[in-house]
Amino acid sequence: MHTQTLAASPALTPLLARGALLSPFKRPRRGGAVTPPTRLVLPGVRIDLAKLAAYERVCGYGVGADALPVTYPHVLGFPLAMRLMSARAFPLPLLGLVHTTVEIVQREALPATGEYELHVYVEGLAPHRRGTEATLVTEARGGGSLVWESRSTYLARHRTSQTSHRTSQTSQTSQTPQTSSAKAHAGPPPPPGEVRKTLPAMAEWRLGGDLGQRYGAASGDRNPIHLYPLTARLFGFRRPIAHGMWSVARCLAEHGVPEAVYVKAEFRAPVLLPGVVTYAAKGGAFELRGEGERVHLTGEVRPLA
Repeated sequence: MHTQTLAASPALTPLLARGALLSPFKRPRRGGAVTPPTRLVLPGVRIDLAKLAAYERVCGYGVGADALPVTYPHVLGFPLAMRLMSARAFPLPLLGLVHTTVEIVQREALPATGEYELHVYVEGLAPHRRGTEATLVTEARGGGSLVWESRSTYLARHRTSQTSHRTSQTSQTSQTPQTSSAKAHAGPPPPPGEVRKTLPAMAEWRLGGDLGQRYGAASGDRNPIHLYPLTARLFGFRRPIAHGMWSVARCLAEHGVPEAVYVKAEFRAPVLLPGVVTYAAKGGAFELRGEGERVHLTGEVRPLA
């Protein structure tokens, strides 16, 4: 794998624009997709404490803690991930790409005043029943050691052998753009025959219509689907939707995590803004539910042995 060392973190807005322009020319198909062979490295990363405080406030973490929130290295590495996914070599279109899961392994507490080296690369591409899924890895190293890593999966929807034989069954079913988009942003349903256990409600959160703007300002992720009703409608939603990583961060801020921890979350349905959601948890399991007990997010927290 070719390693490319960057002098500074890339600006997200130009990357979003480039990804949008290139998306119409990328047509994922069954088989043939090649994993981009580039690993991006950003050394000497120092934390902007003002930006960190803004992130902590919007996500519900305590402000001014000695250690970084467990989700914050994802924010630091996201511009590198966007650079990879918006590049010509990345075979999937950035527009319509759906964040489906995230796994985090934190080996120790990361001091907010520390210096880190970030590594980001595409681990692989895999067929999915709804299209093709890419796995991106983000690593944070401190003092030469790997202290934090995550794996995020992103789904590009397209016809597959599993969907082709269902065409005749679905051709009679009409969908509004909003419904179609909501399904595109929903995660996998429970396996057939599995009964999902409802977790006890612990808190109710009323989310303002400006949540996407506030999280976007704190994290740098100003994807228009999260910002305003007008821009969200371009993607088939009548209202903006909350960032998936805000949902994870807010749940983990409420749940609490040990210094050495494994976290996994699955994004199942978008959270429309404004809105009301219920945080539920029991033991290491947590979830975020909406109206009609619709599950937006499921996750688990486990201490590392």
